[in-house]
Amino acid sequence: MVANSAMGDGDSQEMVSEELTMRRWVWLVAFALVLSASPAKAVDTVTSATVSSSTVVDKTPPTASSPSIVINNSDICQVGTSAAVQTGLFGLSGGVTSRDENCERIKLARSVYGMGLKVAGISILCQEVRVFDGLWMAGTPCPYMGKIGDAAKTEWLKNPDRSPEGSIIRKDAAKAEVEVESDAPTETDPNEEY
Repeated sequence: MVANSAMGDGDSQEMVSEELTMRRWVWLVAFALVLSASPAKAVDTVTSATVSSSTVVDKTPPTASSPSIVINNSDICQVGTSAAVQTGLFGLSGGVTSRDENCERIKLARSVYGMGLKVAGISILCQEVRVFDGLWMAGTPCPYMGKIGDAAKTEWLKNPDRSPEGSIIRKDAAKAEVEVESDAPTETDPNEEY
């Protein structure tokens, strides 16, 4: 028994010594990590009264460049739009083209009018509510199914729902319909009790 306890004391001293050595290594590694994690600071040193040195670091941020969308043909009714966003780590850019329907309408009307089909050219332009209202207010209503002048005006007033959305005659027709509904007597059931 005594031999075992003596042997045990030697082993325990050895283990304590190894544990102390291990702790020292852990503290040494932790200290090295702390030192390496701290930011490095550049110090300008003056070697003489007239000479000094400094370091200039040029760190331009990354840039996301949006693609250029070139539309060279002036006869195309498309508009190009592009945009880009850049952060310190990530950049995104893109571009799209969009149709200009009013431009298309004008080009179509000009082509048809140039072929001698003047009423058809005006009819194409009349699909736009501003043109429709402008001609209506000028006393020259848009053509209606081949009819022009007063005959077209009469047809437009009979069929305001065929005019462009938001036009004057469509709004007037909607107002008149609401007034008729509010002026109409309500039917009551004679058998209904109050």
